[in-house]
Amino acid sequence: MLEVKNLESGYGHLQVLWRVSLSISKGEFVSLVGPNGAGKTTLLKTIAGLLQPFGGEIAFEEKPIGGLPAWEVAKRGLSAILEELHLFGQMSVRDNLLMGAYFVKASAEVGRSMDFVFQLFPVLKDRQHQLAGTLSGGERKMLAIGRGMMSGPSMLLIDEPSSGLSPKLSVSVFDALQQLGKAGTTILMAEQNVHLSLSITNRCYVLERGRIVVQGISADLLHDPHLKEAYLV
Repeated sequence: MLEVKNLESGYGHLQVLWRVSLSISKGEFVSLVGPNGAGKTTLLKTIAGLLQPFGGEIAFEEKPIGGLPAWEVAKRGLSAILEELHLFGQMSVRDNLLMGAYFVKASAEVGRSMDFVFQLFPVLKDRQHQLAGTLSGGERKMLAIGRGMMSGPSMLLIDEPSSGLSPKLSVSVFDALQQLGKAGTTILMAEQNVHLSLSITNRCYVLERGRIVVQGISADLLHDPHLKEAYLV
């Protein structure tokens, strides 16, 4: 579903990624882990069209998307949920969700997506008429994920879903992402919580200093000497 080959990217004249390659098949839940500053967010933003690549190739469902604007990438079915969230604080929870369905023309499809989000996050249903800016940190994270699902994407990019959350809320968010994966959504998740990431995903890529240094089956990487020494001790 997603193929990245020898991708190089960064900000202005600052290069952050060097020859990054990864491949994700339909229905996979894949984690991207690494320390702060490794380039995880840069990689997701480049795939999503928020940053222009310096070089390399990005293909989504066998069609090139490298260099396309973010709205065009989203329209093709690839939804990005960034750590900044970018919610509309003065709009209700429900209206924020409806903004996620901007490209969806069929009202019945929008209704089904809304029902799915409310099933996934019951607290959003309870607070659907509340202003998004008044939600707690965990609720805002749930709203951002829910809004990302409203377009009915075939793939989800999500950046640091546990950032700023209590351990209990982190588990709730990860449980919801697992449900999304089981429902057939392909997911690439960048996350610093390595142990939890490896526990719930199919495969994992480890990014350090802008380069992929380790990749493999998540369950196997729980016992990888490099990861155990660097992240799991």
